[in-house]
Amino acid sequence: MKKIEIVQGILDANQATAEGNRAAFDNSNCLALNIMAAPGAGKTSVVLRTIEGLGAGIATGVVEGDVVSTVDAEKVRDVAQAVVQINTKGMPESCALVADMVDAALSKLPLAELDLVLIENVGNLICPTEFDLGEHLKIVIASAPEGDDKPLKYPLIFADANAIIINKSDLLPYVDFDMEAFTKSVRDLNADVPFFPMSCKTGEGVSAWVEWLKGKLDSK
Repeated sequence: MKKIEIVQGILDANQATAEGNRAAFDNSNCLALNIMAAPGAGKTSVVLRTIEGLGAGIATGVVEGDVVSTVDAEKVRDVAQAVVQINTKGMPESCALVADMVDAALSKLPLAELDLVLIENVGNLICPTEFDLGEHLKIVIASAPEGDDKPLKYPLIFADANAIIINKSDLLPYVDFDMEAFTKSVRDLNADVPFFPMSCKTGEGVSAWVEWLKGKLDSK
């Protein structure tokens, strides 16, 4: 029982910080997305395509979460208005970002000048589901080469998603990915979540995702 109480205390503290982060986003009229996926699904490519699709009229900041390195931050620094790198190596929560890390990143972002913040979480389909970061929307990216069984193996992340991107759709003719089976598995968990098949390589499907996101920005 003592161990359970300690874990709950950690989650409660994270939630309190997350609410503070959300208030900071709200006070700046800034929409925040938590982008989650397995390693290699194409999170950074989606971030780049999203910024490109939104155009210069939307000021975007990016928070890059990785265990080590600044590789992804370097890829987006020339297209985003501001970028902050979070490296989780050596931290107990190294498999995911937590609210305290995002809180520290927000102090380095010019929130008052931004319309959108894209938080690229650490590549993982389990740990990120446990920690609210203060985001408004949870975006899950699956990719065709991963196979269509991920919703069956990792249901919680798909159940909590506000939108699901199926990336690398240009590879669908060449890999074993059953879109109908994938969609049904997700619908059993999350009946109304929108799907956005896309290829960051070819650009196919990106416009539908961007238009949906523009609608969320307009609502915000």
